[in-house]
Amino acid sequence: MEKRYIVSIDQSTQGTKAMLFDEQGKCIANEVVAHRQIIDRRGYIEHDGMEIAKNVHLAVRAILEKSGVDRSRIVAMGLANQRESVIIWDRVTGRPVYNSIVWQCNRAKDICDRLADVADYIQSTTGLRLSPFFSGPKIAWVLENVPGVRQKAEQGRLCCGTMDSWVIYNLTKGSSHKTDYSNASRMMLMNIRTGTWDDGVCSLLGIPKSMLPEICDSDASFGFTDMDGLFEKPIPIRCAIGDSHASLFGQGCYEKGMCMTGYGTGSCVMMNLGDTPIISKHGVLTSIAWKIDGHVRYIFDGVINYSGAVITWICKDLGLVSSPQETCSLAEQANKEDRTYLVPAFSGIGAPHWKNESNAMFYGMSRLTGKAELVKACLESIAYQVSDVVSAMSLDAQVAIPFMKAAGGPVKNRYLMQFQSDILNCPVHVPDHEEMTCFGVAMIVGQALGLYDDRTREALDIYHEYQPTMSSEGRNRCIEGWNRALRCVLEN
Repeated sequence: MEKRYIVSIDQSTQGTKAMLFDEQGKCIANEVVAHRQIIDRRGYIEHDGMEIAKNVHLAVRAILEKSGVDRSRIVAMGLANQRESVIIWDRVTGRPVYNSIVWQCNRAKDICDRLADVADYIQSTTGLRLSPFFSGPKIAWVLENVPGVRQKAEQGRLCCGTMDSWVIYNLTKGSSHKTDYSNASRMMLMNIRTGTWDDGVCSLLGIPKSMLPEICDSDASFGFTDMDGLFEKPIPIRCAIGDSHASLFGQGCYEKGMCMTGYGTGSCVMMNLGDTPIISKHGVLTSIAWKIDGHVRYIFDGVINYSGAVITWICKDLGLVSSPQETCSLAEQANKEDRTYLVPAFSGIGAPHWKNESNAMFYGMSRLTGKAELVKACLESIAYQVSDVVSAMSLDAQVAIPFMKAAGGPVKNRYLMQFQSDILNCPVHVPDHEEMTCFGVAMIVGQALGLYDDRTREALDIYHEYQPTMSSEGRNRCIEGWNRALRCVLEN
């Protein structure tokens, strides 16, 4: 029997990645195509939707050329995407009416402030805290601020969605306007219990439901694509899912209580809640992990705005290091007694503290604090933020996590992973698979087609384990210092 292959796409904040997986779930080719980060003086963060649509094609074409496989043996594709980033387009022309507004962008703060009196209603309905971080307020901002858009929306002429919807719409030449439950649950427009767009919340934000995509299972058929002739016959798109959710699936976190952190531009901490949602009282969010084979799994979800982006900042903006790889050795050389902290609130602070107007700050520097100590503080800031989210989840779920699964580019940094284990006081498992998002997508597609089963993932479940080595006294001292720094930011 001839081999069969799956194309997996991860449309992320920094670029679009395509990977090709074989019947054993092994990646045989990959490609990343970066896109522009459009940031103006107000701190508004955007992406060019047309550029991203083009880059999906470039990335897929590249992996096919690299692998040299017979294209007729590619049986399906699936995709994951940066969550919350949202785009609105004209269903007549197929072109965006405005750039994609990126998840980090805080521009819809005033819209959220107007709705402060109904914040509890919004969270109890959607599982999400009222915040400009989510897609709904971003859509409302475009409707209110871009000339002519409100009129077109009321005429039923506009579509909107997270980046999965936009990519699928383009791949299917406009025949499919769909999203999955994981992405829909991050828009702050969906009723977390019914899995439908909520009339009340949409009305509060002034968003016509006609703009919104059809909500489908994560392993549904999202349409067919020949990628503008790249394939002789159209292939099915058999997965759409939020990027961190795909990673959670790829890590095998199928059972209640299992926990994972996806380290990317920001970090996303997730805890599987099983088949029953819990509304948090400690600042984390309730979302849908996925709906696969008709079964819904809920999660606690805590998003950290700046993690990998902190490493990018110290490389490209501060110039402390010339590459991310240098940060590990520099942090290891730093004075262990230095008590400098970075609170990276460059666009406010997300879970579990939620203060949009906060500003970033270095805290606790001495005359002896140098480049190595600043780099050390930057890496440690990522781990402290993850620890804050995990503590909040544990309080709500009344469980202590036995270990943390980790995924994403920053997990290659051994200083960060060891410090994360120390601060959490539990093992951290770093998989040999570097790209768990694309792997998770491939697993979902492969299982939907009968190409993979649980044994496929289990055979590839190889990881390095970091064990905590820090004393309780040292851990408590570190956390107390972080909390002092955090209070200075939150109270100012």
